[in-house]
Parts: sequence; C-alpha cells; structure tokens
Amino acid sequence: MSPTLVSAPSGAEEFTEVVVVRHGETSGNTSRILQILQQGQLDPELNEIGRQQALVVAHRLSKEAKPAAIYSSDLKRAAETAKIIAKVCGVTNLELNEALREMHMGYLQGLKWDDAVKKYPDVFRAFDISKIAESRNQEIPGGGESPNQLNERCVSYLNKIAQEHTGERVVVVSHSAAIQELCRHTYPPNSSIHRNIPNTSLNVFRVSGVTGRWILERCGDVIHLDGNGIRENSFVGDGASV
Repeated sequence: MSPTLVSAPSGAEEFTEVVVVRHGETSGNTSRILQILQQGQLDPELNEIGRQQALVVAHRLSKEAKPAAIYSSDLKRAAETAKIIAKVCGVTNLELNEALREMHMGYLQGLKWDDAVKKYPDVFRAFDISKIAESRNQEIPGGGESPNQLNERCVSYLNKIAQEHTGERVVVVSHSAAIQELCRHTYPPNSSIHRNIPNTSLNVFRVSGVTGRWILERCGDVIHLDGNGIRENSFVGDGASV
C-alpha cells in the first residue's frame, strides 16, 4: 500500500499530517522517577508493558492511512517504539534523529522529585521558574535546556519534515515534554495551557511546509489502550514522567 495523500482542512493550502506518538512505558515510569525531572536524555529501554503498548498503537496505526515515513528520537525508548510501529505498518523509511529527544534536564536527570529538591535546590528552583511563561529562556544548570530551546529544536525539525512530505501522512515518535512543546506551538503566545501526554498517545497535527501554519487536531488519544490492561502505569507527562 502506498502512502495516502492528505487533503488540506480548508482552501487550497496543502498540509502534512503529522501523527506524533509518545514512546511506550519504561521502568522509570513505573518507579515514578521524575521523568521530566528525571530520565530526560538518559537512555532506558522500554519495559514489557511499554512493548505491549507500542504493539497496540502500531496495530491501530496499521488500520489507518499508511505513513510515508516514520521519524523518531534516537533514544532507546522512542526508537524501539518506532521500530515496532514501522514493522507492523510495513514502513521501511525510518529515520532516528536527536532533534526529537526529550528535554535535557541537566543535573536533575535521573533524580526523583524529592531527591532533586534536596540535592540541587537551586537547580530545581531554576527548573520550576522556567515553567513560567516569562522565564522560558531559563536554562537548567548542568548542561540542561530551556523550554524555548526545546521548543525551537522540535518545531524546526517538524517543519522540515512537513516540507519533505507535503500532502502525506508521517509518524513521529518522541517524548512527553517535547510533545507538550509541539502542542504549545499551536497556542497563542504566552499560553499556559497544559496537555496530558500518556505513553503511546496519538497527537495529530496538520503542518503546512509552505506557510508554516500548524493545526492541532487531536491530543493525548489513548483509546487503543482501553480495555486491554496495559494502561495502568501510563503516566500522563505532567511533570512526573517522560
């Protein structure tokens, strides 16, 4: 089956349909290590539930329009999710790229919430402040990123993908904070709206590679996990997991 072309929502403008999937569950999710204050760009693998989740979302995607390509963060938890999706959907065009990685959390990576507060109170404070709209340029000490830096690298890469796949559907596998920034890009400036991004959730964007216009059509969709017993530990990406 060849990739299905996607019609523009209105008018003559052509869009790329970008289906962004959060990776499956890891052991860090189940142990409640602060994953946005925790794994960040550390590189754990999927656990068994995560692999089951990836297989379920892959089968869901296989019943929809075939993607022209799959793009993924090169971190193991995302890359493995992407490879499962690619295999089930029969897609050979799979590209791993560090531009889709999770936010770099500096000294806070690998720490639980309480440990982060105790061990690096000033760093934790900087992270907390950076969530305020006016302080989005605040970098996390220890080589970490600011929210604006995360936003720039993820949005720029998706714009590039959209330019290469006008009128097609693509699947992108990434991480909680990264996906939240993609969602935020569709909001008005300084918006404080927060989206829940569960493991293997579908987040669907229409992106124009010509005008740069973004439309968020769906966010946090995990209907494929309902009723199969693999959703219990699928944390929602609210600052407690990535």
